[in-house]
Amino acid sequence: MNNENIENQTVIFSNRLTKRYNHLRKWAKRTQTTCYRLYDRDIPEVPLAVDLYTEDPSGTTYLHIYLYERPYEKSDEAETEWMAAMSAAAEKALSIPKERIFTKIRRKQRGAQAQYEKISHTDRRIIIAETDARFLINLDDYLDTGLFLDHRPMRFMVRDTVQNKSVLNLFCYTGSFTVHAALGGARAITSVDLSNTYLAWAQDNMNINGFGKKTALTDEKSPQTDAPFELHRSDVTLFLRRAIRSGEKWDCIICDPPTFSNSKKLDDVFDINRDWAELCRLALAVLSPGGTLWFSTNSRKLKFDPSLIGGAAVHPGTIITDLSEHSIPEDFRNQKIHRLWSFSTENTEL
Repeated sequence: MNNENIENQTVIFSNRLTKRYNHLRKWAKRTQTTCYRLYDRDIPEVPLAVDLYTEDPSGTTYLHIYLYERPYEKSDEAETEWMAAMSAAAEKALSIPKERIFTKIRRKQRGAQAQYEKISHTDRRIIIAETDARFLINLDDYLDTGLFLDHRPMRFMVRDTVQNKSVLNLFCYTGSFTVHAALGGARAITSVDLSNTYLAWAQDNMNINGFGKKTALTDEKSPQTDAPFELHRSDVTLFLRRAIRSGEKWDCIICDPPTFSNSKKLDDVFDINRDWAELCRLALAVLSPGGTLWFSTNSRKLKFDPSLIGGAAVHPGTIITDLSEHSIPEDFRNQKIHRLWSFSTENTEL
C-alpha cells in the first residue's frame, strides 16, 4: 500500500471517529456510559474496532484499537506502518495522547485459545465505572480488556431480575455479571470458570465493589464455604454434571461461553458450534422451576434449534425468547456482535 492510500484512509478514518464521538458522547453522558465502542469496521478499507475507556474517578480517557485479520496477506512491516498511521489519526481526532492508545491485532483462532492468553506482561490495570459498578480492566496484556462492552444491556437485564434469587454464572471470566448480580441484590451467586487468573480478577472486581468479605474462592478440593458469593474453579461441563447428580438448582443462570477453547486444563476441545445444545441441556437441568437461563454466543455459525437440546427446552411450559435485538447497545453498529436467548420455565418441576 502506497503512502497516498494510507493518507487517504487516515483522513476518512479520522473524520468518521470525530463524527461518531460527537454523536455518542451525548448519549454516553445521558446514560452514564463511560466506556463504549466508537468505531467498528465502519469503513471497509479500515477494518478496526475502537473502544473508548474512561478511568474512574480521574476521568482520564484511553483508546483500545484492534485490527481485524484481513482477508489477504500483508507484511508485518507494512501492517505496523499502517497501524501506526491509524493510531496517529485517532490521537489527533480525539486529542488522546499516544501513550494512552493501545493497538492489537485480532486473528482467527487456529487451535490456540488466543483470546484469553497474555500478549504482554505489564500487569497494569485501571478502574472504570458502569453506573455504580466498578471494574478493573487491562488495556495492555490481553487481546480483550476484561470487560465485553457489547454485553452492557445484558448485565443490566440480569441485575434487574435477580433480587433475592440464587444465580449461577457459567464461564464467568472476570465476573462482570457476578458484580451486577450482587449489586442487584442476589441472595447467592456461584461463578464458575476454569482459569485461576480470571477468578482472581473476578475476586478483585468483587473487592472494589464492596463484596470482598462475602466472596470466597473454591474448587473441588475445597468446595464448602459459608460465603454467599462463590468463585468456583472448574470445567463448566463437569461442574454441571456434578450439580445434576447432587440435585443443586439455581433461580437464574448466565451462560456466555467462548466460541472455542483447547485449554490444557480441559479433557477435550470445547467448540460452541458443536457443544452448545448439550451445554444448554445441562444448564436447564439445574434451573429451578420458574427460573431463567440466559444463553449468549458471538458465533455466527451456531444454528440455534431448541429441538436439538431436548429436555426442558422442548417442554410446553418453557418459553424461549430471542433477545438479541434488544441486547445490542447503542454504540454497536454491528447488530450481529452476539446473539442472546432466554429460557423461562414454568413454576413447576419439569
